[in-house]
Amino acid sequence: MSMAINKYSIGCRVRKLRLSAGLTQAELAEFSELSVQYISFIETGRKAVSLESAVKIAAVFRVSLDHLVLGGYSVCSSENDEDILKLIADCSLYEKNVIYDVAAEVKNSLRENKPLINK
Repeated sequence: MSMAINKYSIGCRVRKLRLSAGLTQAELAEFSELSVQYISFIETGRKAVSLESAVKIAAVFRVSLDHLVLGGYSVCSSENDEDILKLIADCSLYEKNVIYDVAAEVKNSLRENKPLINK
């Protein structure tokens, strides 16, 4: 199976993620520790994003590399994954980070207390 990686499509996804998070190019550059000029070049497709930079950008938006590079989500998903994505689709980056932190704590608590719940 051959997959073409299109630097213009990646740039469009980065721009879309940035705008939906309400960030400027300067803010994305700061959060990802990249230059504003490089972010601009990525978004306009003038430069291909390096793997290291793609990882940094994906981390800022808390998306998978698959989503950032290929535009899709992992094929290993549950029935609720789409509902979760819809739930957070209109959230700001701050709101997404809070929701992520809360979900991570709930997950940890559930796993730590599983023996108590099963009694």
